[in-house]
Amino acid sequence: MRIGILTGGGDCPGLNAVIRAVVRSAMSNGDEVVGFRDGWRGVLDDDAVPLDLASVRGLLPRGGTVLGTSRTNPYAIEGGAERLVATLERHRLDALVPVGGEDTLGVAAKLAGEGLRVVGVPKTIDNDLDGTDYTFGFDTAVGVAMEAIDRLHTTGDSHHRTLVVEVMGRHAGWIALHAGMAGGATVVLVPERPFDVEAVVGHCLHRFESGYSPIVVVSEGARPADGALVTASGQTDAFGHVRLGGIGAALAALLEERTGREARAVVLGHVQRGGTPSAFDRVLATRFGLAAVDAVHEGQTGVMVALRGTDVVLVPIAEATAHLKLVPLERYAEAEVFFG
Repeated sequence: MRIGILTGGGDCPGLNAVIRAVVRSAMSNGDEVVGFRDGWRGVLDDDAVPLDLASVRGLLPRGGTVLGTSRTNPYAIEGGAERLVATLERHRLDALVPVGGEDTLGVAAKLAGEGLRVVGVPKTIDNDLDGTDYTFGFDTAVGVAMEAIDRLHTTGDSHHRTLVVEVMGRHAGWIALHAGMAGGATVVLVPERPFDVEAVVGHCLHRFESGYSPIVVVSEGARPADGALVTASGQTDAFGHVRLGGIGAALAALLEERTGREARAVVLGHVQRGGTPSAFDRVLATRFGLAAVDAVHEGQTGVMVALRGTDVVLVPIAEATAHLKLVPLERYAEAEVFFG
């Protein structure tokens, strides 16, 4: 068989582990693998490279993606869908394995609906893809954020200041929730639960009164109950998503004014997406890659590999991308026990 693979959307620790697993598994079955550079752009422009065992050696601990990535939306380009199909037919592919989040896999679902054999692999540090308990990249991102919070506790206490840590996650607060709980944050703010500014001020003052300095972990998509979403700019990407950011600085300024204590914002940004993947993400990405090739050989299409408990299963891509997986309020209530 001839199998194509691409990595789309934001880069993510573990992408190279998936590429490695797909190539190793495919070649053990006598298959050929074609990699497309920079996500869907590579398919649009027929920018492809053959992948063999030599090309994937040493990839397991390497962050990012050797195939490159982009936020290209073929369906936002005139004639884009036709160009995709033409490229895939030109390469005589039996199946395509797109690795990505809701946008990349949303394109995959449309292609499957048009009759192409597609098996998706879920990837996002945000952990917001429905249909799977975890996506690879999330564990690494949480670990990076947790380590930053650990380090900020000591410098905050030394200077008697509030530190506001802004993390990624877009409209889902999974990174903020897990990193905040693991790092012992004074308060965690997520998009799913608009926050009361006065309550946050109260938690910070209580922390100061205990002899320690507060750490506020805020997801980039969080917003006050009486205010609008804070964005760094009004720009949107190819899929119509507003580029978020700025809530950390805005909240730090407000807390400094209300508490009378110095406050600083720390924006972790892209460091959460880069670097060496954790052991969990390496193993999960590898299992996903192996399962994707198995699904191709079984004749599956329009499906996504997913983690349910400890098992890797197949779910419809359309179902997995229909809704974002958001933080349930009962999970947020667990974190609230430790606020203040």
